[in-house]
Amino acid sequence: MGIQQFRLPDVGEGLVEAEIVSWKVKVGDTVKLNDTVVEIETAKSLVELPVPFAGVVAELLVPEGETVDVGTPIISVQTEDAGSPEDLVPSIPDEDAIEPGKIGGTAPGGRTAVLVGYGPKTTEAKRRPRKGGAGGPAEGLAMPTPAAPAQVTAVVNEPVAPAPAPVLAEVAGGNEARVHVLAKPPVRKLAKDLGIDLAQVIATGPGGVITRADVENHTSAAPAQVAVAAPVVSAQGDTRIPIKGVVKVMAQAMVSSAFTAPHVTEWITVDVSATMELVERLKKDKAFKELRVSPLLIVAKAVTLAARRTPIINATWDEANQEIVIKSAVNLGIAAATPRGLIVPNIKSAESLTLPELCGALNDLVAVAREGKTQPADQAGGSFTITNVGVFGVDAGTPIINPGESAILAFGAVRKQPWVVDDEIVPRWITTLALSFDHRLIDGEKGSTFLADVAAILEDPARALMF
Repeated sequence: MGIQQFRLPDVGEGLVEAEIVSWKVKVGDTVKLNDTVVEIETAKSLVELPVPFAGVVAELLVPEGETVDVGTPIISVQTEDAGSPEDLVPSIPDEDAIEPGKIGGTAPGGRTAVLVGYGPKTTEAKRRPRKGGAGGPAEGLAMPTPAAPAQVTAVVNEPVAPAPAPVLAEVAGGNEARVHVLAKPPVRKLAKDLGIDLAQVIATGPGGVITRADVENHTSAAPAQVAVAAPVVSAQGDTRIPIKGVVKVMAQAMVSSAFTAPHVTEWITVDVSATMELVERLKKDKAFKELRVSPLLIVAKAVTLAARRTPIINATWDEANQEIVIKSAVNLGIAAATPRGLIVPNIKSAESLTLPELCGALNDLVAVAREGKTQPADQAGGSFTITNVGVFGVDAGTPIINPGESAILAFGAVRKQPWVVDDEIVPRWITTLALSFDHRLIDGEKGSTFLADVAAILEDPARALMF
């Protein structure tokens, strides 16, 4: 008999923490291999985790509603095998170590691929030698601690400013030095998302390792000293919402995008009466039986067609390699408002789908998003996004580009309005399109051409035959 601990795994896309939403088991329950034991909420989706071993639940180590870092033990199971608590448990990789893989397939760099809830034994983890010297010890994993009492007396010693993060200088070409700071991959990803240079962050971790808290303190420009926060008394009726999960990641992504990519937004007002007529015809077509057809379907198709003429609209700016990468497939993101916050799942290779296939994919995307079951893989790899603000009765806006992409289209409300046709004022279905694009790689001509092409297809869907 032995006790096995199951640590919170990275369920994909480099996530660093998750909230325990609900336990599916209790102490004393018997679990089989791959039984679902817990539902977690990551920054991107709700995920059910299977247990990687069989036995009897000995202890639930994290209460519901608590957010913990990847690698934190969350449940103990008494098993028949007398193994150490580390067996079959994924752990956070050290800097420059081969980290456990993500869902499905082999991870980049020859890493070992594992499924959700599984991880290679610790004996499999290998460490490549550091360049330029040995690093400090890895940041330890902290066990969850009980909640602090309501009132405490704080004793604060004289503040001591921590030393800057140690750096390793590597010579490139014999005369140029490159600075290398000590930080784990999740911390590096957080800094990259926030646009922070780790060389400017003050390290407080063991051996000069930069921690997540160091990055967050740097972001908020906190002074390098110890301080006790005064208690905040809420006015009667105030509601406080924790900044976590989807809301937290969305906020970080929008700040990073807004202050990294120079946004330009253009608008065009379009007579979409022909599109509205087409939508009504498609609703009666047997190819669309049991499918929900809406004007968004035609907009989505128009985007994939217009991208053929202006492929730069479906590109990304690769700062690290100083390259513009034009994507071969249009992974079409649809911004979806859910009870958990705004998410952007995408339809892979949307340009290759027929109109009925695209309609089915849109229907599935919306249904899954409403249930809060959109998985991280379905939100990764997007190349262009549509945000349908028209469903809220909004005419237009200046949308912020989804990080990793170069353009986003806002589709406004479709309304009957007076319109001039052959010098006569007649009622027509009118909408406004707003395109925001990254001016580093998309100039005014390219952005305008793409927007005009989308508008032309919506004004006369038959023009799609020309693309």
